Amino acid sequence: MDEELYSRQLYVLGLPAMQRIKAAKVLLCGLQGLGAEVAKNLVLMGVGSLTLHDPHPTCWADLAAQFFLSEESLGRSRAEASQALLAQLNEAVQISIHTGDITEDLLRGFQVVVLTDSKLEEQLKVGTLCHKCGVYFLMAETRGLLGRLFCDFGEGFTVEDPTEAEPVTAAIQDISQGSPGIVTLRGDAKSQPFYDGDLVVFSGVEGMVELNCHSPQPVRVQKDGSLVIGDTTTFSRYLRGGVVTEVKRPKSVRHEPLHTALLRPRVVAQNTQEVQRAHCLHQAFRALHKFQQLHGRLPKPWDPVDAETVVGLARDLEPLEGPKEESLDKTLLRTIALSSAGSLSPMAAIVGGVAAQEVLKAISRKFMPLDQWLYFDALECLPEDEKLLPNPEDCHPRNCRYDGQIAVFGTGFQEKLSYQNYLLQVGAGAIGCEMLKVFALVGLGVRANGGSLTVADMDHIERSNLSRQFLFRPQDIGRPKAEVAAAAARRLNPDLQVTWCNSPLDPTTEDTYGDGFFSRLHGVVAALDSFQARHYVAARCRHYLKPLLEAGTQGTRGSASVFVPHVTDAYRGPASASEDASAPVCTLRHVPSTVEHGLQWARNEFEGLFRLSAETVNCYQQTRSSLSDTDRTLLQQVLGVLRTRPRTWKDCVEWALGHWQLCFHDSILEQLRRFPSDKVLGDGTLFWSGSRKCPRPLRFDPNQDMHFLYVLAAANLYAWMHGLPGSRNQNALRELLKQLPEPGSMGQNLFSAGAFTPAEFGQEQLKELQGILEDWSKGPPLKPVLFGKDDDSNFHVDFVVAATDLRCQNYRILPVNHARIRQIVGRIIPAIVTSTAVVAGLLGLELYKVVSGQWSRGTFRHTYLHLAENHFVRSVPSAPAIQWFHHLNWTCWHRFKVPAVQPERTLDLLLAHIQEEHGLKVKMLLHGSALLYSSGWSLEKQTERLSLRVTELVEQVTGRKPGPGQRVLVLELSCEGEDDETAFPPLHYEL
Repeated sequence: MDEELYSRQLYVLGLPAMQRIKAAKVLLCGLQGLGAEVAKNLVLMGVGSLTLHDPHPTCWADLAAQFFLSEESLGRSRAEASQALLAQLNEAVQISIHTGDITEDLLRGFQVVVLTDSKLEEQLKVGTLCHKCGVYFLMAETRGLLGRLFCDFGEGFTVEDPTEAEPVTAAIQDISQGSPGIVTLRGDAKSQPFYDGDLVVFSGVEGMVELNCHSPQPVRVQKDGSLVIGDTTTFSRYLRGGVVTEVKRPKSVRHEPLHTALLRPRVVAQNTQEVQRAHCLHQAFRALHKFQQLHGRLPKPWDPVDAETVVGLARDLEPLEGPKEESLDKTLLRTIALSSAGSLSPMAAIVGGVAAQEVLKAISRKFMPLDQWLYFDALECLPEDEKLLPNPEDCHPRNCRYDGQIAVFGTGFQEKLSYQNYLLQVGAGAIGCEMLKVFALVGLGVRANGGSLTVADMDHIERSNLSRQFLFRPQDIGRPKAEVAAAAARRLNPDLQVTWCNSPLDPTTEDTYGDGFFSRLHGVVAALDSFQARHYVAARCRHYLKPLLEAGTQGTRGSASVFVPHVTDAYRGPASASEDASAPVCTLRHVPSTVEHGLQWARNEFEGLFRLSAETVNCYQQTRSSLSDTDRTLLQQVLGVLRTRPRTWKDCVEWALGHWQLCFHDSILEQLRRFPSDKVLGDGTLFWSGSRKCPRPLRFDPNQDMHFLYVLAAANLYAWMHGLPGSRNQNALRELLKQLPEPGSMGQNLFSAGAFTPAEFGQEQLKELQGILEDWSKGPPLKPVLFGKDDDSNFHVDFVVAATDLRCQNYRILPVNHARIRQIVGRIIPAIVTSTAVVAGLLGLELYKVVSGQWSRGTFRHTYLHLAENHFVRSVPSAPAIQWFHHLNWTCWHRFKVPAVQPERTLDLLLAHIQEEHGLKVKMLLHGSALLYSSGWSLEKQTERLSLRVTELVEQVTGRKPGPGQRVLVLELSCEGEDDETAFPPLHYEL
């Protein structure tokens, strides 16, 4: 398994699931836009082999959504034209083409068969054979703004891991002896994570050790949050510690074959209205297939005669089994039929992403599959006013790459798309690459001297990007993402007017992304990985009154949102990601009780040993400054690092081995000397009780993975800091460790600083360290090691993982999930291409609505999805809140405008203008954080400020002149009579 390539995906699926995926064989029939999306996702995710079947010749309509095809592909079979480019996405996936018939013998050679955009006869035939042969079957199709997906995994499919969440764990406070036993958990009872019937196991329990090896047992949750378990009467008395952990239960799923499910579709919906709409969509697809069977084609675009025929066919269909159906919505059916001939990239991305995720569920048996049917429509993308709907002439094929899209929206809308100017911020990440594909296929900004697309991303391509960011190839590693992505997007559509920039959009680049830049834009699409960056970009869009389309993913979760000036509320995400506050130093050093404590201690160790120590030494060499004010803990580490200058790799290994002994053996013995395991406090309670876990010293064993990894990583980091060559040769290190004396017999010459606590590090030790530094000043400076999370070969993360594990062993903190530690240390966001593709498709739909200019809040959608658990929630955005102050009212999108005049206004004239225009008497006026005026100042100071021109005043207070391209100064008001809740609109003072 290429763990570097699939690193983000492994955090979603886990290694066992990935190994199953790597061995899987999949047959994909149909390579139009939807099939291309499924194929792209499966190849990026690393299926073992993918066989393509589509003998049909490429036509113009295919190019609207099929990104592996081009004008040069016209006339060639879609499968053959797609194979080469598809193979470039992942050289580990075997991609072949089947040109013959689909037979039972062929199907038996695959685990999963996927049909896309196929005729009903083929769907029924292949679906029946797959159900008979035990082959997992999926059928997916899109028609214009309508899509559906069907899954049949057989009558006895077992889901081994139904949810994406990690098993729930909780620390134990007490366990009673009795029948039944009662487990009291630490923390707030209201936040206890268990439910009645959950299966749990115990680990790390002291005293009542019988529970540690007990088989999984069910629990019952009491009102106070405690857990009722089995009989513990005969068990030993509970002493301290322990963790209770949930055991996930497999779930069984029973699926019906397609021929049965067609007449009794199971629809999971939140209300009756959704159920009725899903049944109408189901019947619409049946009617479209019937029309295609009768006429050998789909209905003509926006042809009223064909549409009425489809409505009639739907009315005459055999009724569905189950509860009595409501009458079909003829208006809905008619709209579906009118727009059904089109092929749209966003719809293909959405349905293709979900379909690929269902393939993974079938292969890996991880996450609950769909309850067979999924229906999705985006008919709200069409104009609400019937007079604005396209006509047949406007949607007639033009033999161009946008024919599939023109069939839905018409040539007028296509022309409007071509003149758009957009910024794609952090536009070459996973979502950004998918959005560039959407932009290229829909024809956004393709008009020379009229349209444009700017891709901004300051990152460079890493190997881990290649499993999700399909515009990149192995040879691109190390190059700027924005540059490579822009070039790849132009290959998808040579007319795309795309430029790239590797400058971030933040306060430092407002000269680059200033008034002139934003004035040309029609909108911004953002896929940012921090809330701080999202808030800044949203503020820029609010300032310039530009629509913002924003998306994000984490694992199989995703969201897509749209914020439109004066129509929807503005972006209001959290100020920052929720992170636990740092634990007190004394807790980390002496009484850690959680894995997070161990992790924080390990990060502090890394910084102290390999960065701060080197920086302290180098600073002393340069300045000869006194050490008396330096942190004693740091000086302790400096003394340990500098005791002897290493000359060879062996010296570095000896130091690492000695430091292992100090941290995980000697210091623990010293702590137990001060606080023995039976120490009793003044109130009669044991010191080592509750959250305090009595530590135990470790004995170095090179055959234990974490012992060995710590020495390997620490020795390499120590060598690098001293300018020496390290070694990755693990066999050689094992031989060297055999030759070295055991750590306990090596003496304290390498790490004697560990004999002192920070408080005991006094003048004698300080004098000793100063003398060592004097000797060291004659040599070369040390190299501080700056922690890097993105290079798996530099031993940084390895050191922290090993140190965390060993620290947790010392304090009996269980369980320790090494993958989770790496994820936290590396600040890795779990990611998978399926959710990325879906949210990009959802943003594409919102883009259609924004570009149309028919801005009605009811047409826009915020979407939240969780593919692992089949949650798909779409909602209308909130309206902007209205604020009132006396006679004035405004929303977050409003501003007070002050037009430019010659000569420029002085401050007193500006204040008079505000009072005259808005009836507001200004109390304070600010520019950013700089206070320009306050009515509370002395009369002399007010008079001085009031006589200055506004730009002069800003320059005097801030020390900065307005930039050469700056068109407005943004000022903030505080006025007499306002209350604490009042936030006036910004004042835009035009220059």
